[in-house]
Amino acid sequence: MLLNDDCLVAMQKLIDDGVQVDSIVCDPPYGLQFMGNEWDKLWRNSTDADQKYVENTKGQLTSRARKLPDYKASDPKQMQVWHENWAKLAFEILKPGGFLLAFSGSRTYHRMAVAVEDAGFEIRDQIMWLYGSGFPKSLNLGDGWGTALKPAHEPIVMARKFIEGTNKNNREKYGTGGINIDGCRIPLAGDKKQATAGRRTIKWGVNEGGSTYEKGTGAVYTETGRFPANVMHDGSVEVVSGFPNAKGAVSNGGAKIGETSNGVISPMRRGTLKSYADDGSAARFFYCPKVSKSERGEDNTHPTVKPQELMKYLCRLVTPKGGTVLDPFMGSGSTGMAAKDEGFEFIGIEKEKEYFKIAESRINATAPLTEFFE
Repeated sequence: MLLNDDCLVAMQKLIDDGVQVDSIVCDPPYGLQFMGNEWDKLWRNSTDADQKYVENTKGQLTSRARKLPDYKASDPKQMQVWHENWAKLAFEILKPGGFLLAFSGSRTYHRMAVAVEDAGFEIRDQIMWLYGSGFPKSLNLGDGWGTALKPAHEPIVMARKFIEGTNKNNREKYGTGGINIDGCRIPLAGDKKQATAGRRTIKWGVNEGGSTYEKGTGAVYTETGRFPANVMHDGSVEVVSGFPNAKGAVSNGGAKIGETSNGVISPMRRGTLKSYADDGSAARFFYCPKVSKSERGEDNTHPTVKPQELMKYLCRLVTPKGGTVLDPFMGSGSTGMAAKDEGFEFIGIEKEKEYFKIAESRINATAPLTEFFE
């Protein structure tokens, strides 16, 4: 379902109709007036309270937002108010235990994160998206001085709606509340020869039930991959060169859930340690989407398109099989394309007519949808 409407209006209508979703993966405006784009001026997405503020200050918020290269206004908390308004609706439309993943800018993340928390969410983590394609919006002051750094990361708030009962009970009832660890592991570069620590080695094999292991000597094993981290990167030279060289870390190959510590993975024990026995840039420990140069498409004019594989990864990370992903700020439709590719249902909302048409075309070409509302 694609909706060409203001997200505050559209989400309220969905809630009134009894719609619930399993996850929300989105990229809201950062309030920076990025490249002078209209959609990134938060005054245009104002609530009734914001409008009264504008009227009381004789249009000060609007006029300043039009003139300044970034969103400041006389009261920066207005940005936080706007974020909290949509986050409250996001909280309501999510099933118990449903996750919200929302990108933000490094300069304005704090306003969004606080607003999301104030809307009722529990902040579970912050994911860092590192990239090498950013360019500085710096004013040259002369003598080598400027006013801004080159942007190289975007933080993603990882928040969860409260669960009902235990994590296990919530997942059994709603399918939500957990993170898809095995489905989002960091791939290893082919089979590795296992290094050992202790008295024995372990041969790893993968079947439908997960990883299995047997006693062996110097066996070659196949792993499902490294545990997902809260750092992701684009694989660019600028980013990878910033990571040091590092050997594969030793992990607890024989640990079993539930043995000790009330369900926490048991401590490492002598004789069951294993190493990936690889080395290279530490960038390999973190997820890196494979992005084609032609991914954007000739007709996509949206300036902040996220890599398709990145959005697929994020959708897969927090959405149960067959679940529904909501994006209240659909933009050019990258999240919708990713969700459909992963086999999820998708609801997308986009206020700007130009970008709605782009999203409609891209998503329809990837996986046709039957409902479009303007």
